Amino acid sequence: MATKPGERRLQILQTLATMLEAPQGERITTAALAARLHCSEAALYRHFASKAQMFEGLIEFIEQSLFGVINRIAGEEEDGLRQAEAVVGLLLSFAQKNRGMTRVLTGDALVHENERLQARINALLDKLEAALKQALRIAATQGQLKADADFAALANLLRCYVVGRWEQYARSGFAREPLALWPAQWPMLYCACLSQAPAGI
Repeated sequence: MATKPGERRLQILQTLATMLEAPQGERITTAALAARLHCSEAALYRHFASKAQMFEGLIEFIEQSLFGVINRIAGEEEDGLRQAEAVVGLLLSFAQKNRGMTRVLTGDALVHENERLQARINALLDKLEAALKQALRIAATQGQLKADADFAALANLLRCYVVGRWEQYARSGFAREPLALWPAQWPMLYCACLSQAPAGI
């Protein structure tokens, strides 16, 4: 029974993501992808104009998944610092559950691919940092941080922490899980945020 075009596209993306989970992190070719799907390379190109477009499909999935939850966090959690904690926890959890996507987020899977893919990941990371910065600004309006706190520096610190945990996860062959030290490390990051709190807090 033939699959619908949309279903086949999804199957291709799911297979690509699964292949990216290989700990050795070898570059994936369309020939290898086609072999895994038991089809020809020409069949792949009936659904995607290029391999870069396949990776763009994965990046779109990442964007929709992350920002769907981030928007929900912003709508449901009023406390600014708890928003920041929830967003960072989400980013670590997403990577731990989606190994192949982690290699896309770190750019490891994009080496030797079209440069616009890395540019798109950079833009995604900037959007995530902006979401963290907004949560910290909310914390300031709630008196948790000084009004003139360095929100940009704090948001970048949280971003670098997340990316560092992603990198460690991917480079360890997915042995060093991003959430492993999270319960102990969030209080440390929280204290870094509180260093920007008003006197007496």
